[in-house]
Amino acid sequence: MIILPLSQTGNAVLALLIVAGMFAMFLRERWPPEVTAIAGAALMLVFNLAPYENAAAVLSNPAPWTITFMFLIMGALVRTGALDAMTRYAESRIDQNPKLTVALMFALTMFASGVMNNTPVVAVMIPVFIQVARKLKISPSRFLMPLSYFTVMGGMLSLIGTSTNILVDGVVRSRGLEPFSIFEILPLGLAICAIGSIFMALFARRLIPERQSLSFMLGDRPKMKYFTEVAIPEESALIGQNVMEADSFSREGVRVIDVLRGDASLRRDLSSVELKAGDRVVLRSEMEELLGMQKNRDLRMVDKLSSVQTETVEVLISPGCRMIGQRLGDMRLRRRYGVYVLAAHRRNQNIGRQLDDLVVVVGDTLLLEGASEDIARLASDMDLVDVSKPQARAYRRSHLPLAVGALAAVVVLSALGVAPILALAMVAVAAILVSRCIDTDEAFTFIEGRLLALIFAMLVVGVGLDKSGAVELIVNAVAPWLKTLPPQVALIVVYFLGLAMTELLSNNAVAVIFTPIAMSLALALGLDPRPFAVAVMFSASVAFATPIGYQTHMMVYGPGGYKFTDFLRLGIPMDIVTGLTACFLIPLIWPF
Repeated sequence: MIILPLSQTGNAVLALLIVAGMFAMFLRERWPPEVTAIAGAALMLVFNLAPYENAAAVLSNPAPWTITFMFLIMGALVRTGALDAMTRYAESRIDQNPKLTVALMFALTMFASGVMNNTPVVAVMIPVFIQVARKLKISPSRFLMPLSYFTVMGGMLSLIGTSTNILVDGVVRSRGLEPFSIFEILPLGLAICAIGSIFMALFARRLIPERQSLSFMLGDRPKMKYFTEVAIPEESALIGQNVMEADSFSREGVRVIDVLRGDASLRRDLSSVELKAGDRVVLRSEMEELLGMQKNRDLRMVDKLSSVQTETVEVLISPGCRMIGQRLGDMRLRRRYGVYVLAAHRRNQNIGRQLDDLVVVVGDTLLLEGASEDIARLASDMDLVDVSKPQARAYRRSHLPLAVGALAAVVVLSALGVAPILALAMVAVAAILVSRCIDTDEAFTFIEGRLLALIFAMLVVGVGLDKSGAVELIVNAVAPWLKTLPPQVALIVVYFLGLAMTELLSNNAVAVIFTPIAMSLALALGLDPRPFAVAVMFSASVAFATPIGYQTHMMVYGPGGYKFTDFLRLGIPMDIVTGLTACFLIPLIWPF
């Protein structure tokens, strides 16, 4: 379809305007990034900037399918307890030699990320490092940002370490160049890991502030509190009093959670609630206060057996959680599970009011209170990650050799050039599903559907930029200026431009859009495009300065209680150090 008959230059400008609009929406975050990407892809199709035949060919791109199969393999590794060994090691050795144990845990996490998807690795390790922080009596913020940083660096040790690497390789393949081998980037990845590790060992303690997450802010007080309901009888002296000001409910050790009037919950605005006969007040109280209420004539215990011991846990909204995109109020967690959301943390703010209106997004942390079995049921149904303690689950340890063997086969056979990674990954997935390393239903919960939608949509946008002439327009505008610079300086410009885009946008979006531009620039300069593709590959992943620069940064943001500026303090120097290291070594490994 052609809605606007434009010249070639007009089509190129229109494509660039669409991409600029997408970047603006990525920054505003009014819609999830995958929605913005799909809308941009749709506009490319509507204006025929991406011809249908070329856009449909995106479905045959091996990169997204390789990423999908690697998610499934990662699910089997998690289910069989492959990562649990690190948890048990930490718990057994942390008291003997805490510094060495923490350093070894970071090293193991980094190298595990080289062959595993980063997101599940971080999800598994967050509660482990929080437990270590508690044992050492220090803030988890000291560990969680470095955890994400080490994971990001480790993902650059192999082609399958992160989805960004696979996407750049897909773009390279589509332009007729030789694909990357699985360990081709290993020397540069090792150098980045070494330099980044040394820098953090020297400066991280000074640059990462002490922050407190939601559960740490409450300290030990909530651990032995109890939920109970008390009714306001007809003759109660509390009738007409403000629930938050009533003496019975404003004591130390008592907290009003909700007021139930009939079937309605009044927790949205408790400060204005005046008690009426028949109201039921939901309280969180210490045992001593609970016993005192039983003798209070102005109150009536709804059911003495309903006073159950509760616990307060902090849960992370990770990719794949079934709460994403839903309002807390619409989920009716109190009615369905008997669990209350006490507070939420997003970015640099703790949210304690109007929780019912909060739309859950990836990276949020919620402070939940309820009976332990009720919270466990909620966490299982919604795929929540309890960051208060490592998750307890029945691992299929007898299948562990099969899961590890499947991943090892993909790595080794790909390195030997026996078959492409996609084919090997498909065979490995078939093996782990047939052997029941993981149940099929559970396996597919590890696939990040939103990420795949983003990737496919951005690939269509990339087709639009190429076919409309937008890439050529950019290259023609920039190449004359870059020709006046030495090749190494041109590489530095490309690297740090990609890095700046990654810090503000989706790393996968930058990889898809910027790789063809960088490669075309190299050709216009008379240089080999491969080192420029590597520069984009690293700059689109090794980004530390903002929590939105990489998905794992968002995962540790809430549990660490960080502020946005905390990432700037350590992240900007890390960006500079690792970026200059990469730009110095790339021409040595991949000559111009």
